[in-house]
Amino acid sequence: MQFIRATRDAILKPLSTVAGIVERRHTLPILANVLLRKEGDSISFLATDVEIQIQTTASLGAGSENSATTVSARKLIDILRALPEGPEVSISVANKKATIQAGKSRFALQTLGAEEFPTVAINPQFAASFSLPQKQLKYLFQMVHFAMAQQDIRYYLNGLLLVTDGNVIRVVATDGHRLAYCQAEIEGEALARHEVIIPRKTVLELQRLLADNDESVLIDVATNQVRFRFGEVEMVSKLVEGKFPDYQRVIPSGYTKSLVLSREMLASSLSRASILTSDKFRAVRLSLTPGTLKIQTSNAEQEEALEELEVDYSNDPIEIGFNVSYLQDVLGNLKTESIQLELGDGNTSALITVPGDESFRYVVMPMRI
Repeated sequence: MQFIRATRDAILKPLSTVAGIVERRHTLPILANVLLRKEGDSISFLATDVEIQIQTTASLGAGSENSATTVSARKLIDILRALPEGPEVSISVANKKATIQAGKSRFALQTLGAEEFPTVAINPQFAASFSLPQKQLKYLFQMVHFAMAQQDIRYYLNGLLLVTDGNVIRVVATDGHRLAYCQAEIEGEALARHEVIIPRKTVLELQRLLADNDESVLIDVATNQVRFRFGEVEMVSKLVEGKFPDYQRVIPSGYTKSLVLSREMLASSLSRASILTSDKFRAVRLSLTPGTLKIQTSNAEQEEALEELEVDYSNDPIEIGFNVSYLQDVLGNLKTESIQLELGDGNTSALITVPGDESFRYVVMPMRI
């Protein structure tokens, strides 16, 4: 039975949209597949890892019959990418096999029944709904995603806190060593206060899929689930259960030692100094005296690096150590010309902000050297 007839890139686009969440190894073999549903010339592509589900549609159908099947997402993508651009690609399904043809190339893949595919049940009722421009949501995620934990036993840190409160949306991420906070105002009716933790994988996948444009993304929040809809894409994700740390208590205030630095200059100096750190010990020492900031690193081979910057600083001297990766992460994601560094003493967290911008905060704990 004829299923799809279209150009290679026309098929690859919706397939690549959903296939990012497909795990290479899974206890259920069918979860390595993508569910294809045909209704006339409309084809829906759906993938899930049981926690997250992504669906999109495209007008690629061939023939008048309605049908559904599942086929290996990775193999189908690899085949399509390897095909030349010119010839039209046809995909037909018969006898539990999907046949892909383009010019004189032909491939036959095993299929599994669509009825066996475990789709995620969508919550019938959402507690809150609001919309944002895609580029705004993408920006919010970009500003904090790097501070999320990876596979921490404190599972509530392996994600991003999303807070709605009146006309403000806040996002926060922390791994226990540093914390990133960003907020934005949203138009429309004031929202009730809701706090949900979006899983790390969902955040990273949304960053990949969201476009830098003003088209809306509709966000629906329930107690155990969140749904994002934009363009032809619908993503549904489970939420992380647990209590996120009180981020407001973590963000310091009232620091008197403060200086404004060129972001690029500081990033370049840290990059050079980090060459002599080791994978296991990524420490950098910052020594601040009136007019000068020294950046020092050393390693087990007793090799040393020293960077010296002229700075506008006239307060008391201070010496403090950090994990250099935590500083590089924030400097790499910020796009501003300058950053403001605020310090208490050598044993308290540092605060990095953007001069004249109250919407972003980055807190990094000191490191003993």
